[in-house]
Amino acid sequence: QAQPVESGGGSVQAGGSLRLSCAASGYSYGSYCMGWFRQAPGKEREAVAGIYANGGRTYYVDSVKGRFTISQDNAKSTLYLQMNSLKPEDTAMYYCAARWRCQASDFSSWNNFGYWGQGTQVTVSS
Repeated sequence: QAQPVESGGGSVQAGGSLRLSCAASGYSYGSYCMGWFRQAPGKEREAVAGIYANGGRTYYVDSVKGRFTISQDNAKSTLYLQMNSLKPEDTAMYYCAARWRCQASDFSSWNNFGYWGQGTQVTVSS
């Protein structure tokens, strides 16, 4: 599997939107689950959103429910994270990650995922 490659980060004002993309070839979405994680300075890396069960189920951390949407385009081997109504507390480095088969509980720790991209920075100003 190729290393996932994130893009789409940037600087926006609070209330704005960004769409992150993750090019992840070699990860069969029928066998792998994909997730977006973020890490702010001084904080532990946390799962933001995930898609699993052959794309049939999604996971969101409570703080982004209703604002972020995860999706995937199998034909393009690309994972997306649409982020709306951004808040300053969403500021972090965002990472795309993959794991061979998973369930919702696997998103509780970044240690459960073994394939990582380099990350893309998201900065939200007030």
